[in-house]
Amino acid sequence: MSVDRWVVCEQCDAVHARRELQPGEVADCVRCGHQLYRHHRFDVEMLLALTLTTAIAFLLANVYPIIALDAQGAYNAATIWGAVIATWESGVAPVAFIAALLVFFFPLAQILLFAYVLLGLHGGRRPGEFRQAMHALSLMQPWSMAEVFMLGILVAIVKLQGVMTVIPGIGLWSFAVLTLLLAALTSYDLQDLWDIAERLDGDGGPVAREPA
Repeated sequence: MSVDRWVVCEQCDAVHARRELQPGEVADCVRCGHQLYRHHRFDVEMLLALTLTTAIAFLLANVYPIIALDAQGAYNAATIWGAVIATWESGVAPVAFIAALLVFFFPLAQILLFAYVLLGLHGGRRPGEFRQAMHALSLMQPWSMAEVFMLGILVAIVKLQGVMTVIPGIGLWSFAVLTLLLAALTSYDLQDLWDIAERLDGDGGPVAREPA
């Protein structure tokens, strides 16, 4: 049996043989009861559609202003990238660098990697850099923190409401949608994609499909 078919419990390190689950089933550790993995309703087509929708939300969130400020006639709109640049220019470069990574570059990389893997599998072929892409996705999953940035925006809006007029922009609503979509995308069990890839031969042969 391939080493990819074994699952190690994150809580107690117990080793289990991975098996295919039926819809609605959840696999728990027999030693400590910690959830190991669960059946996902997404197939490749649904996950690819989710990825493309996430890409659209990411584009809208970064193109349009997240908020506009109106203080006694002085109007100023800010985009996500504009906020990062303003943070950099204010003298707190480390904060701006971390924000750029967590809010822009990591989500963009995750979207592109998912699209690369899923487009290949959807076409019935293993992508050439499948293993590297999957390892990169696994490493970046814990660093998806768009929801933290979203919470920070909401706190800032509440604080600014008392001193100026705050107008939510299209970018803010798009980023809220992006946060939900990224949460759904990054919660997907990557092992399912490894399982699909195991159906391919070493040269990237066609995926074995069940008869209709």
